[in-house]
Amino acid sequence: MSIEVSAASTPLRLEKKHPLAVRWCHWINFPVLMVMIWSGLLIYWANDVYRIGWGEHTLFKFFPQAFYERLKLEFRLGEGVAWHFNFAYLFALNGIAYVLYMAISGEWRHIVPGRSTLREALHVLLHDLRIRRDPPPRRRFNGAQKIAYTSIILMGAGSVVTGLAIYKPTQFAWLCTLLGGYQAARLEHFWLTVGYCAFFGVHIAMVVKSGWNNFRAMITGFELVRASDAAEH
Repeated sequence: MSIEVSAASTPLRLEKKHPLAVRWCHWINFPVLMVMIWSGLLIYWANDVYRIGWGEHTLFKFFPQAFYERLKLEFRLGEGVAWHFNFAYLFALNGIAYVLYMAISGEWRHIVPGRSTLREALHVLLHDLRIRRDPPPRRRFNGAQKIAYTSIILMGAGSVVTGLAIYKPTQFAWLCTLLGGYQAARLEHFWLTVGYCAFFGVHIAMVVKSGWNNFRAMITGFELVRASDAAEH
């Protein structure tokens, strides 16, 4: 669906980009995941074991004591568990709803990587770094976005699976074993959270770089494009 408008001498087209269901799942997931990360820190404080180092030598811990004190994250384990597991249900249900919608509607075709995705993602990276001048082909989602958005869905599934394993290691002993044991499952859960933080940083930076038009598309579902730039559907 598209509506042509004009701005100065450049004809523009109002082009549909994000369906309502996708926008709802996106905006629900953002605050839910923020609460999950925050409450996860309250839980992690009680058993703060991860560090970078070797043997008894520690280069640094992920979260120094001053970090917990400044953000008042100490001695709130029970509160963290309550928030974390209540929002975990919403996180899982929202993810299931999104995947079902993408599968039933056929929208998955726009984000699932194909044979040329890796090559296109490299093109996008080189263009963003100003190493390659010619822009990548204009699509609803470019190769880099397809890899990123598919990865974040798989990471969400990984968080649910590893979360179940460390929450109920006896009841889900088979799952815990499949993941390499309780300690391995906990480490995997932790690194998935680090991955979310990295994704958020890059995602927000790219949204800012792209400008208001891209952000508006996730609110209204439409974006303004030059009439000559036809997106692939």
